Amino acid sequence: MILADTTLGDGPPAVLLHGLLGQARNFGAIQRRLAPTNRVIALDLRNHGNSPHAPGMAYPDMADDVLETLAHLDALPCALIGHSMGGKVAMATALAHPSAVSRLLVADIAPVPSPPRFAPILAAMHSLPLPPNLTRATADATLAQTIPDPGMRAFLLQNLAFTGPTPRWKPNLPHLIAGLSDILDWPPFTHQYPGPTLFLAGATSDYILPEHRPVIRALFPTARFAALKGAGHWLHADNPEGFIAVLQSFLGV
Repeated sequence: MILADTTLGDGPPAVLLHGLLGQARNFGAIQRRLAPTNRVIALDLRNHGNSPHAPGMAYPDMADDVLETLAHLDALPCALIGHSMGGKVAMATALAHPSAVSRLLVADIAPVPSPPRFAPILAAMHSLPLPPNLTRATADATLAQTIPDPGMRAFLLQNLAFTGPTPRWKPNLPHLIAGLSDILDWPPFTHQYPGPTLFLAGATSDYILPEHRPVIRALFPTARFAALKGAGHWLHADNPEGFIAVLQSFLGV
């Protein structure tokens, strides 16, 4: 599968992978900051954004999508940066084809099963009525009945497209709901990724815990660990300047 991409800049390729219900456009500000030194490629993962829809959300399949797309873009080897679900895709890509990844940054996720936090959110989105006269304000008010966090609703509503006779969700919600168990899980890998690796946690997040470090080091023997102050799971939104500073150091710019 060839994924939709947004690309800025020239230089060594640095690839950004979003989390569940994210999209490439979430990284626009980060791309602009890194573009003077790198060819910064943000991808829409399958069933997200403008990429094709297909059943199945297993990480080996999503890693194959990424590799096929980056080969098509002549962007290998690359520095690979992934957040949350995108971090698991990045890890799976590096483990499956180490020579394709020059360095790896995993943002606030570990190679272990993740907490089951998204099922109610996906259900609320899927049950949202989408009449022709729907407004963003009405959609927000309806989602607020089950998703009280206004920041989360604003993030989700970036996925609602109003271009056409009726509004539509850009993600394929039925495929994501059907594949949620695979998204939350982590498949077994027998190979290691020996390249430079950084696991960056949000300082107030619980997605990367001290007890995960032996599992991480078994797969990524050169792994280093850092925590981003003032940030939870959505660390690139909570502390964008700090996140960009880490990326610049990671990329050696």
